[in-house]
Amino acid sequence: MSLQFSFRRILSALAVTSCLLTGTSSIVWADSLPGFTLFGGPPRENQLPFRLDFGGRINTWDRYRLKIPNKKMKLAVSQFSISYPDYYKGTFDTKDVEVKVKGKSVKLDEVTWDKENRTIQIFPREPVPAGNDVELVLSNVKNPSSGGMFYFNCSIMTPGDVPLMRYIGTWLVSID
Repeated sequence: MSLQFSFRRILSALAVTSCLLTGTSSIVWADSLPGFTLFGGPPRENQLPFRLDFGGRINTWDRYRLKIPNKKMKLAVSQFSISYPDYYKGTFDTKDVEVKVKGKSVKLDEVTWDKENRTIQIFPREPVPAGNDVELVLSNVKNPSSGGMFYFNCSIMTPGDVPLMRYIGTWLVSID
C-alpha cells in the first residue's frame, strides 16, 4: 500500500510541475508576438508580427519592432504609414526610427508624426525593394498610461505610383 501511495505522490508532483512549466513558457512568449484573438479583429492573414523589447508595460519606455514579412512586400516601397487608434495615448520619438531590410538599416529622408491624424510617416531615401523582410523599429516610445489592445495599421506607397496608400496589414499591440 505504501508503494502505491508513493507512486501517486510522485505522479501528482510531476503533473503540478508540468503545469507550472507550461504556464511559465506561455508567459515568456506573451510579450513577443501577437496573441490569440477570440472575437473581432483583422483576419489572421492580415495580422503582422511584432515585438515589444521592454515588455509593453503601461506608462514605461519601450521599443516597438514592427515586422513586415517578405510575402507581404509584393511591391517596392517609397513610404510607410503607420496609423493607430484615437484611444492610444503613447508618444513617439521621430528622431529614433529605423527601417531594417534583411537586418541592415536603410537611410531615411524623413519621419513625421501627425498627432492629430494619428499617423507616423516614414520616407526611406531609396525605395525599399519588393520581396524582402522589413522591420520598422520605433525606439523611445512612451507607452500609454492605460493598457489595452491597439491596432496599428500599416500602409505603403510605391514609387512612381498614383499617390494612394495600400494596406499591408495590422499589428495587434497589447499594452498591460
